Amino acid sequence: MNISIHPLNQADGPCWQVSFAKHSVTFRSENQARQFVATLEARLQAPHPWPNRTQRIAS
Repeated sequence: MNISIHPLNQADGPCWQVSFAKHSVTFRSENQARQFVATLEARLQAPHPWPNRTQRIAS
C-alpha cells in the first residue's frame, strides 16, 4: 500500500495529511502523522491468520 505524508496550509494553521488507498487523514503535527503511519504500517505487516473451515461455517 502506498502511504504518503504531505504538509498542508489551512486557514487555521499548518497541518499534515496522510494519504493511503483512497483515504486521507489530517493531523495537527508532523509527529502525529508519522505516529499514525507507523501504527498503520505495523498493522498491515502483522500476521493475519485465515479462519479455519469450522469458523467460516459458524459465521
